[in-house]
Amino acid sequence: MRTVELVCSPGVEVAVRAVWSRLAAAGLPSLARNIHPTNRPHLTLAAVAEFPPGVEHRLAELFDAALPVPVTLERVVVLDGSAPLVWLVRPTPALTALHTAVWDVLAEADGHRPWHAPDAWVPHLSLALRFRNADLRMARAVAGGQRPTGAFDAARSYDGTDRTVTPLTRHR
Repeated sequence: MRTVELVCSPGVEVAVRAVWSRLAAAGLPSLARNIHPTNRPHLTLAAVAEFPPGVEHRLAELFDAALPVPVTLERVVVLDGSAPLVWLVRPTPALTALHTAVWDVLAEADGHRPWHAPDAWVPHLSLALRFRNADLRMARAVAGGQRPTGAFDAARSYDGTDRTVTPLTRHR
């Protein structure tokens, strides 16, 4: 599996990592426990089985022209009641247009993950995996009520087979 992800500007990344740390300190599930070097706050735009030839180059051109994209984080929720704890991302017109453009570039790819499709996508930054909805109130208290702002200022691809990342922006 190959993903297409936007990477947070330093201020947004610091805010998300702080919530990861506070969740872990409170004994709640948290991505702070994932110590793999590729683990960092990101927004997934798409995931496919493999990139067709030339796609990385086309994505890099797209991101070099479109980034940075402003971001505002909204409320903390549990997706689907017993899945990831996430910080929702405000879906601005610029972000939505970039998401659609990525899907256009990946039109010929196999194995699209349907939850990233433009009609199903819920833009978010993950805080914890396998989170129980019953712990949401505590998680919101731990996360605090701030609404960080900043930008997505770079893009990358994660390769789930070898657990590596490839930059998809050249001029950052």
